[in-house]
Amino acid sequence: QVQLVESGGGLVQAGGSLRLSCAASGRTFSSYAMGWFRQAPGKEREFVAAISQSSYTSYAYSVKDRFTISRDNAKNTLYLQMNSLKPEDTAVYYCAAPRGTIPVLRTTPSGYDYWGQGTQVTVSS
Repeated sequence: QVQLVESGGGLVQAGGSLRLSCAASGRTFSSYAMGWFRQAPGKEREFVAAISQSSYTSYAYSVKDRFTISRDNAKNTLYLQMNSLKPEDTAVYYCAAPRGTIPVLRTTPSGYDYWGQGTQVTVSS
């Protein structure tokens, strides 16, 4: 049973930074791509970033050059370093994983099968 547990969310002022973590268990973490998504109130869940088994990365245009996705396979942990935060980054952030290995990083929620419970990020202006 794959389990994903996010942490690191909180309240930060605009321009500040946060680092989210996602602890994974239940299978060989290094063998699978991982992704981060977010959902603001009244909006659909949207793609933030993804990372392949070999650490190739993909970012949403809105976060590129501000956010960095990374993974530590020895710790079975996924990270999202968020810098220069803006009020529009306020959302619940989720980590996600596909059921199988995938040849191309997926950028839609339907491409992922396992989800964490989410962690709230609030950016004040």
